[in-house]
Formats: sequence, structure tokens, C-alpha cells
Amino acid sequence: QVQLVESGGGLVQAGGSLRLSCAASGTIFSINTMGWYRQAPGKQRELVARITTEGSTDDVDSVKGRFTISRDNASNTVYLQMNSLKPEDTAVYYCHANIRISLAFAANYWGQGTQVTVSS
Repeated sequence: QVQLVESGGGLVQAGGSLRLSCAASGTIFSINTMGWYRQAPGKQRELVARITTEGSTDDVDSVKGRFTISRDNASNTVYLQMNSLKPEDTAVYYCHANIRISLAFAANYWGQGTQVTVSS
């Protein structure tokens, strides 16, 4: 069993900051890419940012310069530092990880989601 547990969401005013955390636990052989997605009401889930085991990152244009993704491989944790938040960042944020539970098997796992609300 593998679990991704998120924390750090909440309500913040525009221009403020939040830091999301997501810790993976369970039977883990190794973790490949980890990332954050978000889904706003009435919209499809979209990639926000992702990071490889080696630390290479990729993020969507709308968050460049404001959000920073990082990870701690020792604790199987990925972070999303969100600065200069805007009302359009309001969404449920989901942690994602591609996790290898054995040499022969890897799968995608999702967290339960954490609400981020940015007031204007």
C-alpha cells in the first residue's frame, strides 16, 4: 500500500504565500517524478509543476516565477512553495507521484487533494 498525504492548503489573501507538502509512505522501492496538479471548479485538472528524482523541474507558464517545486528524496516528500498568489490560483491541489514498488512494477499515485483559496 502506498499513500500520499498532503498538507498546507488554506485561505490566503491575494499576494500572500502558502507552502504545500506531500509525503509518500508505504511499500516504496523508489520514486520517479513527483508533482502537483490542480483543479478549479468547472475546469479540468491541470499540471502545475513536476520534479524528477534528479531535481529537474517543469512548470506551467501561469505559475512561473511565483511557484517553486522541490523534493526531499530522503523523506519521500515533495513541496510546492506558492508566492504572489492570485485569485485564479484557487483550486484543489493534488499531489502526484510515479512510484516503483518493486523492480518490475511502477504506478501513478494521487493524494486526496488540498483546497487552496485566494481571496481578492
